[in-house]
Amino acid sequence: MKMEHMMYKVLIYTLSVLVSTFAVSGINFNNFFKKGYSNEARAFVFIIIIALGYLLGSFIIEFLNISKII
Repeated sequence: MKMEHMMYKVLIYTLSVLVSTFAVSGINFNNFFKKGYSNEARAFVFIIIIALGYLLGSFIIEFLNISKII
């Protein structure tokens, strides 16, 4: 039972990061950074994607736990 619980969490977090990547890909962050700082812009986008994915995944997991679906 415990392993199944971990597997659905991994699946939810992975899908959340993918959805976050799709959502953030439409934003041009280069306008927010100085010219020549493209590596910093990429690092910022990576951090934003991971943070949004974690928040979305945590929300979904908590929602499922509260509603007793899983």
